[in-house]
Amino acid sequence: MKLYKFCASGNDFVIFYAKEKKDRSILALELCNRYKGIGADGMIVILDNKDYDFEWDFYNCDGSKANMCGNGARAAALFAVKILGKEKELSFLSSAGEIKARVFADDEVEILLSKAKNIEENFSFENKIWQKIDTGVPHIITFCEDLDSFDLELCKRARIKFDANVNFAKVLDKKTIKLRTFERGVENETLACGTGMAACFYMARLKNLVDPEVTLIPKSEEKLSLRLDKEDIYFKGKVRYCFEANYNFS
Repeated sequence: MKLYKFCASGNDFVIFYAKEKKDRSILALELCNRYKGIGADGMIVILDNKDYDFEWDFYNCDGSKANMCGNGARAAALFAVKILGKEKELSFLSSAGEIKARVFADDEVEILLSKAKNIEENFSFENKIWQKIDTGVPHIITFCEDLDSFDLELCKRARIKFDANVNFAKVLDKKTIKLRTFERGVENETLACGTGMAACFYMARLKNLVDPEVTLIPKSEEKLSLRLDKEDIYFKGKVRYCFEANYNFS
């Protein structure tokens, strides 16, 4: 089986094209395993769609499906251009709706994320103030002064209680946010989360803590650009085409 590995902001993905849409949860578990498979945060299946450049099925590394993944969307767009020969401005169908993308010459990819929704009022959990928002998948966010206060065990409890990704965000200035994210499906902290960055940026913007265009710095330390145009969230950063391989099943 011909497989491709792409990495975006520290998130890595196994990607391949398939003609048939079916449940591939077990395959995702095998391929994403970092000891017995290829190793990845997620698996992306690229499928034909007559109304879009393609559609995808996205799987977390635990085999569960997700509606959206910001870094995965950028990786999928670069795959479509480099491997499938698609145009550099394209759109694809996700379970969160249509995603538009633009691929630049230096392998930077900008996507238009789905609009933020289901924004909830502040609530308290374990002596911290949080807000919940959906930027393709649900997130809860707490703004903090020290990102070293990120607590893995607290994140595990919050993820189960609120069925959401968990973000600690620190606003450095009007143009810069740093953050750490615990992701559903991975069930651990990841080096980056695109929808998490969008969620933190959008909430910070609503609070007038940042400008309409900012730099987000996740745990990977890569600098990503997010901008808000009316209610549209644009997310831009480099994507790395790592390798392709023929995978042999046991």
